[in-house]
Amino acid sequence: MQRIRLRYTKRGRLRFTSHRDFQRAFERALRRAEVPMAYSAGFTPHPKVSYANAAPTGVGSEAEYLEIGLAQFRDPELLRALLDESLPAGLDVIEAVEARTSGLAERLQASVWQLRLDGVEPDEARRAVAAFLAADTVEVQRSTKNGIRTFDCRAAVTRFEVIEGPDDLDTTRQGADRPQDRACAILRLVVRHLTPAVRPDDVLSGLHATADLAPPVPAAVTRLAQGPLDEDTGTVTDPLAPDRDAVAVPAGSA
Repeated sequence: MQRIRLRYTKRGRLRFTSHRDFQRAFERALRRAEVPMAYSAGFTPHPKVSYANAAPTGVGSEAEYLEIGLAQFRDPELLRALLDESLPAGLDVIEAVEARTSGLAERLQASVWQLRLDGVEPDEARRAVAAFLAADTVEVQRSTKNGIRTFDCRAAVTRFEVIEGPDDLDTTRQGADRPQDRACAILRLVVRHLTPAVRPDDVLSGLHATADLAPPVPAAVTRLAQGPLDEDTGTVTDPLAPDRDAVAVPAGSA
């Protein structure tokens, strides 16, 4: 069985696609592209597709990952192109590599998030970020199926800054209907994948708790990257790099 790992996006209005909606769209794309899927054993076989750490509904992403198992060999780049053509614009398959190593899900240790806060002055955002980083703990609450849960969101944030200059994401990806002539702060942060998972909206709640920062309109949130966390630099690296770099050992070699 050949395993292929894919990186895909959720852009523009497709950021409102739920994970279940994406699963249905992707399975249709597999059939449309006539991908020779491998299937699980048992009474109810299903195609071998593994999804890893999907972004929340309403959040854009440049770095979503999944893995598929094939019954027949296919060129990864040709497969990527066929699947990309079979999905709606905004759900774009932008990278495909053959899986030559194990543990893709375990490599997704942290995410880089960008938050666009319309109606917030950058200086106001800087003061709020500084207050958040200065706190030892920042407790926030989240409603769960078991009731209200209180947890610390500060420990998960390894980097947090206000970006100078305009939003570096294409406006067609985040929604061109947003106002362009008003105050706007662009925040970028690196968040570890802990348990419970700390989401961007938790960090926004933390900014409100520590600095009384409350954007007048909902933040536009985009995941820019996810992957292994470099502890020395605090940066997130490419989770598919080990597969690209792995050298296949010739058959029969010692």
